[in-house]
Amino acid sequence: MLVCGGRAVSKSLSFPLGIHLKPWELLVWLIALVIAVPILVILSQVFVNTGDTWQHLATTVLPDYLLNSLWLMLGVGIGVMVIGVSTAWLVTNCEFWGVGWWQWLLLTPLAAPAYVLAYTYTEFFAFEGPVQTWLRELTGWGYGDYWLPNIRSLGGAIAMLTLVLYPYVFLLARVAFLEQATCSLEASRSLGCGPWRSFWTVALPLARPAIAAGTSLALMETLNDFGTVQYFGVDTFTVGIYRTWFGMGDKIAAAQLASVLVVIVFALLLVEKWSRGKARYYNRGGDRPIPYVLKGWRAALAWLVCALPVFFGLLLPGGLLLYLAISYQQLHLSREFLEHASHSLILATLSAVLGVGIALLLAYGHRLLPTVWMRWGTQIAAMGYAIPGTVIAVGILMPLGWLDNVINDVTEHLWGVEVGLILSGTITALIYAYLVRFLAVSLGSVEASLVKIRPSLDEVARTLGRSPWNILRTVHFPLMVPGLFTAALMIFVDVMKELPATLVIRPFNFDTLAIQVYRFASDERLPEAALSALALVVVGLIPVIWLGRQTRWAD
Repeated sequence: MLVCGGRAVSKSLSFPLGIHLKPWELLVWLIALVIAVPILVILSQVFVNTGDTWQHLATTVLPDYLLNSLWLMLGVGIGVMVIGVSTAWLVTNCEFWGVGWWQWLLLTPLAAPAYVLAYTYTEFFAFEGPVQTWLRELTGWGYGDYWLPNIRSLGGAIAMLTLVLYPYVFLLARVAFLEQATCSLEASRSLGCGPWRSFWTVALPLARPAIAAGTSLALMETLNDFGTVQYFGVDTFTVGIYRTWFGMGDKIAAAQLASVLVVIVFALLLVEKWSRGKARYYNRGGDRPIPYVLKGWRAALAWLVCALPVFFGLLLPGGLLLYLAISYQQLHLSREFLEHASHSLILATLSAVLGVGIALLLAYGHRLLPTVWMRWGTQIAAMGYAIPGTVIAVGILMPLGWLDNVINDVTEHLWGVEVGLILSGTITALIYAYLVRFLAVSLGSVEASLVKIRPSLDEVARTLGRSPWNILRTVHFPLMVPGLFTAALMIFVDVMKELPATLVIRPFNFDTLAIQVYRFASDERLPEAALSALALVVVGLIPVIWLGRQTRWAD
């Protein structure tokens, strides 16, 4: 029981099976159950009989979906670890020209959606694109006289996703390297270990949990991707779910495909946890070790290693989009673009406000009552980030469609009127999907801000007779404004870029910038998609630059 000024403000509510929940715990669990509904719906369809459809999928395309998804995860996993860990080590433990700038510039490719890179590089390497045109002009070759690898392939998809997802590993690995105590690395140096041996034997093992966590985030985003793999013709589970739902019209089979993808995601999380085992990694603190000073060709090589991911992940595609946007300006300054931009802004703003509000309730409830029930409730509410957007979309449309049918049956029986679809295929359903998908993003930032407020402030306010709501409004909220702003900004940008859930759930004639880019690129009209794609990249740069500056100041 929580006491404020000698008055009880929380009473337990009894439920069957001997469960007793306080009002805050009940609120948290209601939110958790609402967030978990799409996942529970998907898993409930596993054993539903779909006739011959599932057998047809299992014998024809399911092996390809599974194999392509696994190869994609393997390639992206290796790529993000190689780029992320190497660049993090260089900017943390080495000294060379421009290292201060690379500390945050290496985060910037995270702003570009992978599907934007896919469309841009396809245009860049096309027969009429600048690369092949320049090659023909330089050599005099004609069509068929030379060969270039096909970017619209599994390898191309791996490259695109690696370029935009390696910052997950870079950020967490860099933090891990920064936290490593001087004594650990200095001891290895005193034993005659050079830079490479110190890295392999000391720094890398200590950073393994952070690297595993960053790689897991990148792989979950890989499984969520739809635009890149669909455009490159790589049949993965997200493509299969969309194709089964809209192409074959079989919702149950699509849900069963989604359930397989959910199992893969949970298996990925278990593997990440198992990889750490029971090992514990302790750092004794202290100053950062003296950096290795790189000169000559070593400094040039380090600079090149840091520059290549930024160049290919942001500068080159961004420059090409800017060129196309300027060259075809008459195609973009239209009411259609402004309408789609306004749709994106409305959805992103509403989702950000609601997401931060719900995250604040969850985090503050856990602060008031740090019980096992509260911890489980907040963890369930945050698990949606691990679930691909296509899966969430299917899990939302099925119950909302059922509810719409019930409402229509009731209104027709009582008043002889069919009200139509009032939930599924609406902005409400779309925002619901965004909250399920991105609530964990805001929850992490809100919890980090709330934990910095000393409990003594709560105790003083309670002795003055303030209620928990009053304490939240007058004490915590003013101190949490920067953290709340960061949480809102992260949800805002994620919603702006989200493609799979938006593509499946969006209302009729309510396209966003992401949908516009996808639609134009699918029709091979990239010049008309350039301005929308560039707008998504610019918006995505705002939180990335903010995050980069914060991590740089924290050194």
